[in-house]
Amino acid sequence: MVLKNIKSFTAIKIIDAIINNERESRRSWMLDIFEKNGSENKCNYRFQLWQHENRPVLLGSEQKYGQRLNYLHQNPVRAGFVFEPQDWKYSSATDYYTNLKGLLDLVNR
Repeated sequence: MVLKNIKSFTAIKIIDAIINNERESRRSWMLDIFEKNGSENKCNYRFQLWQHENRPVLLGSEQKYGQRLNYLHQNPVRAGFVFEPQDWKYSSATDYYTNLKGLLDLVNR
């Protein structure tokens, strides 16, 4: 229930920010995708930002933690936004793959 509320709250805020930001160059493209996804699911009013399924994964070992961290770092590469994980501006990959400090503060590394 907590995760559902977090997803609902953040979806409303993110979509509202997209709608109200006239400088967002991808606004119509993103809203079209969210609206298409929303129309395919009868549980939605209009837009769907988050996936409905959530399966928590216990990161009980260094190996599992490393796999998940690598997966996150590779997302912008797989999407074609950057060539290397550390090139994504808001990624912790900069801290992990280089000797540089990224924009985000890491709690445990």
